[in-house]
Amino acid sequence: MSEQPPGPFDRLLSIFGDVRAGEGTTVILMLLNVFLLLVGYYVLKTVREPLILLAGGAQLKSYAAAAQALALIIYVPVYGWAASKLPRQKFLMAVILFFVACIQLFFIGSKVGTPYLGFIFFVWVGIFSLTTIAQFWSYANEIYSKAEGDRLFPLIAVGSAAGAPLGAALAERLFGFHINPFLMMEIAAVILLVHLGLYQVIGTLVTGKAAKATEPMKEGNGFALVFKSHYLRLIALFLVLLNIVNTVGEYILGQAVVTMGDAQAAANSAFDKGAFIGSFYGKYFFWTNTVTILIQAFLVSRIVKKFGMPGVLLALPIVALGAYGLASVGAGLSILLYVKIAENSTDYSVMNTGKQMLWLPTTREEKYKAKQAIDTFFVRSGDMLAAGVVFLGTHILSFGVTSFALANIGFVLIAIGVAVLLLREYKRITAPAEDPPPLAAPTAQPQEG
Repeated sequence: MSEQPPGPFDRLLSIFGDVRAGEGTTVILMLLNVFLLLVGYYVLKTVREPLILLAGGAQLKSYAAAAQALALIIYVPVYGWAASKLPRQKFLMAVILFFVACIQLFFIGSKVGTPYLGFIFFVWVGIFSLTTIAQFWSYANEIYSKAEGDRLFPLIAVGSAAGAPLGAALAERLFGFHINPFLMMEIAAVILLVHLGLYQVIGTLVTGKAAKATEPMKEGNGFALVFKSHYLRLIALFLVLLNIVNTVGEYILGQAVVTMGDAQAAANSAFDKGAFIGSFYGKYFFWTNTVTILIQAFLVSRIVKKFGMPGVLLALPIVALGAYGLASVGAGLSILLYVKIAENSTDYSVMNTGKQMLWLPTTREEKYKAKQAIDTFFVRSGDMLAAGVVFLGTHILSFGVTSFALANIGFVLIAIGVAVLLLREYKRITAPAEDPPPLAAPTAQPQEG
């Protein structure tokens, strides 16, 4: 029988990566699905800022990470319990509809004057984003084999890279039209319902590839799954270290911007420090998102194909090592800007793809339950540890930019060591089983007679 000829989506996507005949339609739908998810999330993320800042200021906002971590200790086991009770497609529907229902409760809360609604919403958005993004990639890990995921994940992740800036731009435009923040939440809810509908469409296309789609998962707690697996423990540690490096790096850049603004204001009384900082971060975010999309669309699939998992896991630590090496020798603000753009765009493209590929060889329960634990609680714990590093450096050790950069170099070197161990474990669990030794040829029997 002849092979299926490539369709129009197959040919289009083959420009960017290794897409084979019959794969293009599902890849496009998956890309569109994560795109919509990120658009909806960034609308909600933008809405949460004025709600919490007007309710309690930056101090209240600073408590949100700790509140999220505490909430996740309860949330992750509940998520795992629900995953064990429902078939996959019904479970996905239940999770998305739960979050849509929460948005309706926030809308009602705004009408009745619920106290601390901005703070509650801030914590909720963090849990929502971590849950739904991790769940999308859990789903992708289930419906694609390792070989397929290695080829197709870089292309699917283009939707994630594009959805974030366009969602933020949509929110900015809606605020420009003076749309009520709670009405903007409803717009996000509609986007989430379309996102859910695409899950159902994709589910009908891949039913034959996932025979267990109609069966609930086995019992098991996400935290327990992480702690009993050496491979998953290494993933958790690696991501926590990278999160510490990135968060401390954001502090280094922010401190450098404020220092430059203070110096300019001292030299010129007419200097607008607020406008300077806003303009700087506008440039920073714009170029980070632009470079992320370009790397994701044109480089990531080629990096995966040429260098495999070592290439995607070590790219970010190597870039970060160069970035903080320059910061440690007194690089100016313009250099810090460009190296931080390089670090973040590598994180959001190459590293983001690598993080999802790490789950391809895991079990179905690990893909959903353990991934939720790592992508929610452990990632948020990294933020909290980074805050502790900043507090220790600023209030006890009197660190400046150079000292924080040197500390980050130390964390990056540890992360590289963990990455090496992780790659060794990844190679072990993905190695094909050894073929059984061939049966020995029968020994010739002496003839009687």
